[in-house]
Amino acid sequence: MTWEIAFSFLVVICMIIGLITEIARPYIIVFVALISFFVVGILTPTETFAGFSNEGTIVVGLLFIVAGAIQKSGFVERSISFLLATNKSERHSLFKLLLPITGVSAFLNNTPIVVTLTPIVRKWCRENKVSPSKFLIPLSYASILGGIVTLMGTSTNLVIHGLMIERGMEGYSLFTLAKYSLPASILGIIYLVTIGYKLLPDYKANALLDDNGKEYLTEIIVEDNYPYLDNPFVNKSIEEAGLRRLEGVFLIAIIRNGERIYPVKKTTKIHAHDRLIFTGNLSKIAELQNKKGLTIKTGTNVTLEKLRNGTGKLIEVVVSHQSSLLYQKIKDTQFRAKYDSGIVAVHRHNERIDSKIGDIILKPGDTLLLLAGTDFHERSQQSNDFYVVTSIHDHPLLNKLDKTKSWIAIGTLLVMIALVSFDVLSMLKAMSISVMVYLACKIITAQEAKQHVQINVLLLIASAFGVGQALFKTGAADLLANQLIYLSRPFGTIGVLLFLYLLTVIFTEIITNSAAAVLMFPIAVEAATRLGEDPMSFLILITIGASASFLSPIGYQTNLIVYGPGGYKFTDYVKVGLPLSLIVMVSTIFMIQLW
Repeated sequence: MTWEIAFSFLVVICMIIGLITEIARPYIIVFVALISFFVVGILTPTETFAGFSNEGTIVVGLLFIVAGAIQKSGFVERSISFLLATNKSERHSLFKLLLPITGVSAFLNNTPIVVTLTPIVRKWCRENKVSPSKFLIPLSYASILGGIVTLMGTSTNLVIHGLMIERGMEGYSLFTLAKYSLPASILGIIYLVTIGYKLLPDYKANALLDDNGKEYLTEIIVEDNYPYLDNPFVNKSIEEAGLRRLEGVFLIAIIRNGERIYPVKKTTKIHAHDRLIFTGNLSKIAELQNKKGLTIKTGTNVTLEKLRNGTGKLIEVVVSHQSSLLYQKIKDTQFRAKYDSGIVAVHRHNERIDSKIGDIILKPGDTLLLLAGTDFHERSQQSNDFYVVTSIHDHPLLNKLDKTKSWIAIGTLLVMIALVSFDVLSMLKAMSISVMVYLACKIITAQEAKQHVQINVLLLIASAFGVGQALFKTGAADLLANQLIYLSRPFGTIGVLLFLYLLTVIFTEIITNSAAAVLMFPIAVEAATRLGEDPMSFLILITIGASASFLSPIGYQTNLIVYGPGGYKFTDYVKVGLPLSLIVMVSTIFMIQLW
């Protein structure tokens, strides 16, 4: 073993450990691994940064913008709302939901689809007295099953396509994957509305907004029976009055002469008669009882809904994998100032964290209940810190497209898909034209386009390209392929395919789908070469396996989005997702052998 191979293994192992333990954001970890290969001279400057100009990376960026324009059109949510309008039975409604989601996810980024539809599905479930836990995991899984059907279904497909083009291979056409994955998608939907439906938990609706929220709140009155000069709170700012860093509780709003003031800033002045609304660990509210000038009001009639004013809103969000808030205490994130909203409660693993809000360290999948101000929507759109899973379509700052522009947005996408299907245009050219049309017709602004592009994801993909090239160049991929063939030799080619698929799925669940695809690409190519097989079938296998994340809430973005709103436990994903994973694996390997 050469030092280059040993170094490659060391870097990749450290990278995987870093991704599993989440010591930093995924794109930072993979980028550091890439630079390590460059610094020691394994990769040249051109090889190091080739991923940043790769066709697959660029198309992923363009698809973010296209998906944002379609999301803005409201087409998907209107269609699903129409389909759910007639309710014959729960399973019939579930089937009507899953079929179009699978179809749409074949051509659009599934993350915004699931974000958009989660509040719609929850509302429908609430109105029809159905547990959301019966619908939200299927919503996520159906979007994943749709993503494996076409080239543009997920970023993973485009990453593998880009790697193939880079190595002088033919690459995928728009529907190359369909003849291998479509049977798996069909069988998967049938499973979800039959056996899978029985395996899904029937939890009581876990919506932080479904109750009146009294258990979250305590009201304290600023007394007026002291002269202003004697009352230690009147005409003092929140910080001066010592109400900013209380033990276990958090000042979320002030009610003054019928007006609701939130989020409360440290400079906000306190007046006599103010009603101070606290949240957090309310069992620790007793420390305020002995403060001169304050009176705790027992049996308050204040609810979360009553705290709203004409421009504010109660909103639930789910913390994302890419969030800059991760692994920080809330009080250190400047959340109120950054997002014009206060955090009322935090739920994790279907349970409310009963401690001081400011001391809670945020993790991926945490569900936050926010009391949001007028600037929340605009500020949240400029960030990938969380997914908004409460409908905010009535927000005054959210301007939907008119019907004409909506049809232009949908029509442009359909025309581009048709041109790609008949090989008139490449995917890169088609998506570039789509974005140009959207900008020219003012369907989406330049600022909105910029906000929809997830730079973190693109950086991770581009960096992973270089890591994969290093495995090829050093011979590490060839060594791994040899070991894979040796272990699976008793089972023949099917054994190699089985091992490849399982290894890809494991990587997808513990790191990220794009990183898993790039790591497995050189191994798949070398294994096919060693066996004298066409690499295309091996690459199709890992392409599908890298997206088939059904076993955990943290392996794929859409699973994470529905985790908190559905009130799921980690084991629910294993129980429902394991049979689905086996269905997709067996079906895919069978179709590869058949073709």
